[in-house]
Amino acid sequence: MPPIDPPVSAQELQILSTKAIAAKGVAHCPYSNFRVGACLLTASGEYVVGANVENVSYPVGTCAERVAIGTAIVAGHKDFKAIAVASDIKPGASPCGMCRQFIREFTTPSFPVYMYDADGAYTMKTMGELLPDSFGPKDLLG
Repeated sequence: MPPIDPPVSAQELQILSTKAIAAKGVAHCPYSNFRVGACLLTASGEYVVGANVENVSYPVGTCAERVAIGTAIVAGHKDFKAIAVASDIKPGASPCGMCRQFIREFTTPSFPVYMYDADGAYTMKTMGELLPDSFGPKDLLG
């Protein structure tokens, strides 16, 4: 069996990590002090960043992953290769349940999610691993 190609190249992964880690610096998190940055790689090779934006009314805040995806969608992107999420904890934070469903809306179960910790080390899981038996757009288009 031939080797499976990695979802992203080493260069793309380096850029994803650098941009996700840098995005933590613009997070607005005065209540939790839990910084999260995200970087989404579009199928056309563009990088779109996001950071968490908290609100004094906690449920109104927005996670970094949803900021990045929303920004990409508004810019006209619909196809994505990977997302990187960076936090200041060890191990790195995994997307919350709401973000997992939001990411799944625009991706497939094989979509890679790279999770970076405080030291820049990462783990990678697919959307299928993070959200098994997920409900996606095709479930309504049958």
